[in-house]
Amino acid sequence: MTSHFAPARPRTRLAAALFASAAVVPTVLAVTPAATAPATAAAPRVHRLEPGASVQAALDAARPGDVVELAAGRYPGSVTLATDGVTLRGQGSRTVLVPDPADTGPCAKAGNGLCVTGVADDRGAPVRPVSGAVVESLAVAGFTKNGISAAVTDRLTVRQVVSHDNGLQGISVEMSTRTVLTDNEARDNGQAGIFVANWFDRKGGALETRGTEVSENRLTGNRIGLQLRRVRDLTVTANLASGNCGGVFVVGDDGVPRAGALTVRDNVVRANNRYCAPNPRLDAVQGTGILLTGTEDVTVSGNLVADHSGESPMSGGIVLYPSVVGAPNTRADITGNALHDNLPADLADRDHGTGNSFTANACSSSQPAGHC
Repeated sequence: MTSHFAPARPRTRLAAALFASAAVVPTVLAVTPAATAPATAAAPRVHRLEPGASVQAALDAARPGDVVELAAGRYPGSVTLATDGVTLRGQGSRTVLVPDPADTGPCAKAGNGLCVTGVADDRGAPVRPVSGAVVESLAVAGFTKNGISAAVTDRLTVRQVVSHDNGLQGISVEMSTRTVLTDNEARDNGQAGIFVANWFDRKGGALETRGTEVSENRLTGNRIGLQLRRVRDLTVTANLASGNCGGVFVVGDDGVPRAGALTVRDNVVRANNRYCAPNPRLDAVQGTGILLTGTEDVTVSGNLVADHSGESPMSGGIVLYPSVVGAPNTRADITGNALHDNLPADLADRDHGTGNSFTANACSSSQPAGHC
């Protein structure tokens, strides 16, 4: 890594989390040997698969506590994990889920690679979440929509996953609580590297995520590195977002409860300067570090935000901007961030909200003047 990623003042935990890992793919996890004691009917099992075996059949046969472990290799076809407490584990980036044109299962028909799917009613309200599932140490690539698509889950963990070159989101988590997304790499996806929302295709009030954690992920080459949309009660910590059109977007609107009550801290957000054309809901995106739009009670602290430049209305280092329906940000706390070389400004308040504060930020320029 170069010195461009070094914060203006020491951030020991951030350096340890990011600088050692930003340029490498996730490492292979150590495989825990199966228990040597005789198995009982209730004992967790390890289902070990080689390329060519049916991952879906193994997941369908798994019981809570079981592990489905994939050897290195390519596994064509989409799979669905719908059993509580099951772990799907690969051997790092050497284990790859890829599309199979002959796959007619529901996850494949939706265009997704790996689906972790609970049950919701016709209005989208959760009926029975999938609880305690784990996806770790594998890659998902080349699907027309989401690499990993999780919906209606509780306590889902996704770690050490590489999700790349998918048409929409690298990792998508909708209508889910207490999720942990950590130490993943999401790159070159058509929309967000990581996407956390109530629902992708519905409005409504923001979801209380009950403490979802997004930490130590590497997000590069996407439209948006990390997008949080209509969610509350989560933390975004020690991530690297670089080389996207926009780095971190926290998005809300006029729905109640409003998006917010969350913290974005100790992240490195640098040089997100790709150009992404406008769509029906969003202007062109280029050169945006951290964006708040239509939120309340968001804290943005201790981040390094540098080297952004663009001509979008949302361009700049840390930007407050009204939502697509005109909803303002309120009570945003922008404090203790280190910003440099962001154009047209390191800090930009282009909003009409109330109660927003800018304190103790190390920067050179702001709109309006006086926030540095």
